[in-house]
Amino acid sequence: MLVLTRKKEQSIIIGEDVEIMVLGVSGDKVRLGITAPREIDVFRKEVIAERMNGGVPRTTEARADA
Repeated sequence: MLVLTRKKEQSIIIGEDVEIMVLGVSGDKVRLGITAPREIDVFRKEVIAERMNGGVPRTTEARADA
């Protein structure tokens, strides 16, 4: 695992097209902004774990109701 230290408004680049920027830090929470091409899926890890366990993530349910 690569471990990096970044400050607010600093970024890391993955490949040629993905940028992850630290937007803010509040207590133990970090707010990230992710810029990536539409064909690259971006999910929180717990959403993927929920899917693998057969659950339906709330974000999917909300989209179905919209």
